[in-house]
Amino acid sequence: MKMNKGRALLVAVAVLATFIALRMYLHLFPSTNLNIGEFNVHHLFTGLILMTVGGLPLVLFHGEGRRLDLFAIVFGAGLSMSLDEWVYLITTDGSDESYLLPMSLWGGVTMVTLALAYLFSLMYWGHRCASAQQPLSSPDKSLERTRDE
Repeated sequence: MKMNKGRALLVAVAVLATFIALRMYLHLFPSTNLNIGEFNVHHLFTGLILMTVGGLPLVLFHGEGRRLDLFAIVFGAGLSMSLDEWVYLITTDGSDESYLLPMSLWGGVTMVTLALAYLFSLMYWGHRCASAQQPLSSPDKSLERTRDE
């Protein structure tokens, strides 16, 4: 299996940058809401839409290209938005004031950290597995002679 490290790093940067930007923006403007009719749409749900839009093309299409890189960034942003609100919506009443509570912040930090740790561990193990499958080659001819003898 071929690993795309560059795309994985794009996802990681998108997750981290979205989390930081979203937290800063909503700390400065805590009453910002997306309301559709009488419904308050939390960014967890917006994140799920972005994960779908960005993730499905990554599953279906392989290769290099800016479009797939863009889909990776969209996926990472959506993942960050969803993870940021996951603990918040479980442990609080979902109000604007509750979003500013330490429980909400540290819940988001924990979830984003776990997701990034999972991503980097997959990259690490993928690299180790790929390295283990590489044939031994030595630029030094004396080592080859020693092995043959």
